[in-house]
Amino acid sequence: MAAGFADKAINVLGGPLSSASVELLQVNLGYLCNMSCRHCHVEGGTSGPGNSGHKDQMGQDNIAHVLGALSDERLKTLDLTGGAPELHPAFREIVSSARGMGKRVIVRTNLTVLLEQGMEDMPEFFAANKVELVASLPCYSREGVDRVRGPGAFSRSIAALVRLNKLGYGASSDGEDLVLNLVYNPQGAFLAPPQQALEADYKRELSLREGVTFNSLYTFANMPIGRFKSSLERSGQYAGYLKQLADAFNPCALKDVMCRRLISVGPDGRLYDCDFNQALGLGLSDGLPSHISQFDYDALSGRPIKVDEHCHGCVAGQGST
Repeated sequence: MAAGFADKAINVLGGPLSSASVELLQVNLGYLCNMSCRHCHVEGGTSGPGNSGHKDQMGQDNIAHVLGALSDERLKTLDLTGGAPELHPAFREIVSSARGMGKRVIVRTNLTVLLEQGMEDMPEFFAANKVELVASLPCYSREGVDRVRGPGAFSRSIAALVRLNKLGYGASSDGEDLVLNLVYNPQGAFLAPPQQALEADYKRELSLREGVTFNSLYTFANMPIGRFKSSLERSGQYAGYLKQLADAFNPCALKDVMCRRLISVGPDGRLYDCDFNQALGLGLSDGLPSHISQFDYDALSGRPIKVDEHCHGCVAGQGST
């Protein structure tokens, strides 16, 4: 029988996968989103099958606990995700508070939300607070984006990128500008091509066709959970895709996998090793703080990380570091 993910981790690391530190607090502000993308592992959206309860957003008590945890100087970065995190009514308050503490703030944006009513000045807010943007754009072509995200998604994404570029986002790669990174996800049950080559393609095509620039491209495997898992099961590809991920196991990627330096916080304040485990309801190991109100840096740093076969998605090919 082929070795599972836990056994592979032990063979590579000499012991179970564990945290190296807690540098980043990744906070899911809620599952409310203006889009319903086919590859979404948290099944974010406004309504529809599978979204019962997914409109829930983080309450003020848990926001206060998040900001309290950030007061620990060893936590360097706040990473805000969703859904569309910008739709949370306290979003600007959270960003401003974190920046006031001197924290790096990353926002994971779908771009199209910046064209929604009430978001007209959000790009300016981002720029004023030097927020680092990680923007999802699953392809550099209209056909590719609209196939995954719905008709018109590409044109709205480009309109948002143009606005961000005008403010200085993605202007250079010297580290002094406003950082705008894009994210590529495969459009089906296959792995991403080499990141460096695909980044060159994105930069060339978006510049020539749309006049858009950005800093870096991240390539992530689609995780076999949530809405993408359902799609795989309907098409009879689930088992084959799991095998493809396992066969592409990269020992080097395991050493720097994201969960080793972060804690994920759900909208209800519960703690997880990563947002994929959060989507699956896999909380931290027994005996560890389970809620953001109990945040304890020393207890969470060096903790054992709860793993399962979906973890192959983060270490397949070049990995998702």
